Amino acid sequence: MYVIIVYDINVDRVNKVKSFLRQYLFWIQNSVFEGELSESEFELVYDGLIEIIDEEVDSVIIYKLRMVELLNREVLGIEKAPIEEIF
Repeated sequence: MYVIIVYDINVDRVNKVKSFLRQYLFWIQNSVFEGELSESEFELVYDGLIEIIDEEVDSVIIYKLRMVELLNREVLGIEKAPIEEIF
């Protein structure tokens, strides 16, 4: 599945979340990661985020697409982290 994760995390945990997500996904820009994950990888990412974040303060939104072909990705302005190689 193709996953897009966006987050708004307390500054105390933001680097921990960023480092964790970089193990599995491509960093696109501040607080945005995306990429292809297997079901088991998704479970690892989901569980890892639950352990890191404070659900009382932090916010993580996960968009899941079953097929990357359904994604129409358009960038306006400068693309900070091109990811053409994964499409």
